[in-house]
Amino acid sequence: MLSIEEKRVYDERRTVTEAYVSSAMGVVQVRIAGDTVGEFTLCERCDARDVAAAGGQVAIATGEDVLVLEGVEDGAGAEGADPDPDPDFAETGFGPAVAVGYDGTALLAASPDGRVARRPPGEDWVTVENAAEDGPVEDVRAIDGDLVGTDAGVYRVHDGALDHAGLTEVRDVAAAGEGAPLAATDEGLYKLGNGWMEIFEGPFDAVDIDPRSSPGSIERAHAVAGDRLYAFEDGEWAETDAGAERIVGVAYGDRVYAVTEAGTVRVAGPESEAPYPEEGDTDSWRDRSIGVRDVTGLAVR
Repeated sequence: MLSIEEKRVYDERRTVTEAYVSSAMGVVQVRIAGDTVGEFTLCERCDARDVAAAGGQVAIATGEDVLVLEGVEDGAGAEGADPDPDPDFAETGFGPAVAVGYDGTALLAASPDGRVARRPPGEDWVTVENAAEDGPVEDVRAIDGDLVGTDAGVYRVHDGALDHAGLTEVRDVAAAGEGAPLAATDEGLYKLGNGWMEIFEGPFDAVDIDPRSSPGSIERAHAVAGDRLYAFEDGEWAETDAGAERIVGVAYGDRVYAVTEAGTVRVAGPESEAPYPEEGDTDSWRDRSIGVRDVTGLAVR
C-alpha cells in the first residue's frame, strides 16, 4: 500500500502514465506518476503471452485470442488521456497468439504455428504471406513495428508480404518509428545499418528503443542479456543497474519503465520533477511488486 505521503505526492502529480503488464496470470494495469508506482489492478485474467501499445491502443496476445482495449481502436484522443479505472478488452477472432505488435495503427499478430496476420483498425484479419513462398514462418518470438523476429531470422512486413531480412535465432526486435532497428539474438545484439552490424557478442533476450528516436538513429535504447541490462545514451552502450531480478521488458514515456519476470515494476529517474531522466538517471530506480509472476511483457499506453 502507498503511504499517506506517497498518496499525497501521487495525487498531486499532473501526469499519470498507464502501463500494462502481461503475465501467465493475466494483464495488470499499473498507474505511474513521476517515479511513483501507484495503483494497479488485474484487469484481465488470461494466459497473456505478449502485450503491445501504440497511439493509445493496447493489444494482448493470449492462449485463446488477441484482445484489444475497447473504445480506442482508432487511437483518436486516446494517447495521454486519463487511465481508465476499469479497462475492458474485446476479442478480435484471431485465435491463439504468441506475439503482437503495432505497425503504425495496424495490429500485427502471430499464432503458435507461425501464421502472421495484419488487422487495420476496425477491419478483419488478413494473413501476411511469406514472400519466399516457403509456407508460414515458424516459431515467432516477437513483433515490433513492421519487424517479425523468428527462429529463422528477422522478417519485414512489406506490401502485404513477409520479406526475410537476415539473421537467425532472433529472440526480440525493436523498430521504433523511423529509428534504426535492433535485434536480440542467440549470437548477439545487432543494429541494422549497411546490413546487420554486431553491437555485442553473446545471447541477448530483449531489446527496446525509445519511440522518440530520430529518423535513422537511436537516441535511447535498452537491451537485456540474462541478468544484465545495457543502456544506450549519448551515442554509447554501457552496462547499467539491473537490480536483483531479471528484467523482461522496457518501455518509455515520461520516464523509463521496466518490469521483471517476478512482477516488479521499476521506474528510472530521480525523485525530482524532471519530466524525463537525464544522463545517468537510468542507474536510479524505484521498484514496486505488483503481485504477479511469469511476466512476459510491458507496454505503456
